[in-house]
Amino acid sequence: AEAWVDDPDRIAAYVRSDEMSQAFNFDVLKCGWEATQLRWTIERTLAANARVGAANTWVMSNHDVVRHATRFGYPFGAMTVNGIGEGDPQPDEAIGAARALAMTTFLMGLPGSMYVYNGEELGLPEATRIPDEYRKDPTSLRSGPRVRARDGCRVPLPCEPQEPNYGFGDGGQPWLPQPEDWGRFAADVEAGDPASFLGAYRRMIALRRDLGLPTGTLTWVEAHPDLLVARNGGVVLALNTGVSPLRVPASGRIVLASGEVEVPEEDRAAAAAGAFDLGPNRAVWIEVDEG
Repeated sequence: AEAWVDDPDRIAAYVRSDEMSQAFNFDVLKCGWEATQLRWTIERTLAANARVGAANTWVMSNHDVVRHATRFGYPFGAMTVNGIGEGDPQPDEAIGAARALAMTTFLMGLPGSMYVYNGEELGLPEATRIPDEYRKDPTSLRSGPRVRARDGCRVPLPCEPQEPNYGFGDGGQPWLPQPEDWGRFAADVEAGDPASFLGAYRRMIALRRDLGLPTGTLTWVEAHPDLLVARNGGVVLALNTGVSPLRVPASGRIVLASGEVEVPEEDRAAAAAGAFDLGPNRAVWIEVDEG
């Protein structure tokens, strides 16, 4: 079901035993970069679906919203619902990418199904500088530059960096122009780089299956207000939405990280015992004792 309603209990009504199998989770998609809001939204989703025996779904981008690698690059995780153009404020690409991968890493560890919008596995940002004369979205055509709408997330994907249109289609003009620097996001480029977004997504998808996370049960671990920590079976998930490193209240082996986990010299003894500080805009999975 693709149902834009604000009440998770109404969404759950679409996925009762005699209805549809799953429903798109717009509540979590609309979350900003803020731990309290995200936890509240996850709790509501889990509770509503549990009441009807339905699977949870998690998603951060789709064809109607600004890609999360871009919208998380704005201060306070602002969400630009009407699109972005050349003259609009531009996001911080590095921060947006780090937060996007961290958020996806955390959500991938939750019980349920993860939905991936095409191109997000490449770390693809929104195309923020499409000239107005090329725009195709009916909303944009009706409203003009006042509402640029959804074209920025619908630009053809880059596949091969040296080919016309980055390997998309047969070489003819695509329906929307691709940014000139998108060769660096091409699938062929990232497939050969374990440190790329594509490499990270492949590791996450394989590991969540191997660890049984989609069918697990979530319990929360109390932590700093900017640090979201939860346990799913034998794995602790942690996400730092703050601006400074925060101590994760769990010890074990880090099996997945969205970015480098740095341990200051003075904390080496604590790290040897399993404790560590998680930097901002980072997420980790920690394998812990089932007991």
